[in-house]
Amino acid sequence: MMRLRFSIALSTLLLAACGQGEFSDLKEFVEQSGQGLRGHVEPLPQVKAYEPMSYNAFDLPDPFKPRKIEPERGTSTTGPSPDLNRRKEPLEAYPLESLKMVGTLEKGNQRWALIKTPDSNLYRVRRGNYMGQNFGVIAMITDASITLKELIQDTTGSWSERTSNLQLLEEEEKKR
Repeated sequence: MMRLRFSIALSTLLLAACGQGEFSDLKEFVEQSGQGLRGHVEPLPQVKAYEPMSYNAFDLPDPFKPRKIEPERGTSTTGPSPDLNRRKEPLEAYPLESLKMVGTLEKGNQRWALIKTPDSNLYRVRRGNYMGQNFGVIAMITDASITLKELIQDTTGSWSERTSNLQLLEEEEKKR
């Protein structure tokens, strides 16, 4: 057992002695390349003194709080305005862009349109019913579209009327 340890120690020493001159050129290059260098660290910049700033916009409205839209002073409130006391219809809970016209029904002089909601419910509407979130009342129903008159409030609080259309859903889109 002792011989084995002695032979392992001897072979390790012989191997270590053989490898000393192997990377001598690399070691010499590293030593020479660092001789003429001196470290230079630039001084830290001067720290400016803190100057407190006073906030003077306390009298301006807070941009992060919702404001109630009020009509401008001196302007009349004549013109279109929604009936805010009217009971809301089911299709007024959905944005107009999310509703889809999928067909029409007709009996006598009365024409109905079939509206599909995003949650796949089907509603039958006629002229005079309300749809969408902008107080849209159905003005006309054709075989291919529904025309609505919507009331939009601008930043001054004035109401204006605009016309919107809801087109019949094509056959390819119905299958999706």
